[in-house]
Amino acid sequence: MFRWLLVILLALMFISWLSPLLRRMGFGRLPGDFRFRWLGRDWDVPLASTLLLSFVVSLITKLL
Repeated sequence: MFRWLLVILLALMFISWLSPLLRRMGFGRLPGDFRFRWLGRDWDVPLASTLLLSFVVSLITKLL
């Protein structure tokens, strides 16, 4: 279980770093993606985008 939490955390960090590029492609605006301002900084929590991208990646790896 700890391994899955670590994978989800790393995926969230990776997607948040790539959020400007992904936002131009349409990700980050799905229902379930949260964006808020706290302590003078914009925070993105792309939960739905993370699930969608991990589903697509898992489909690709299963097909290969």
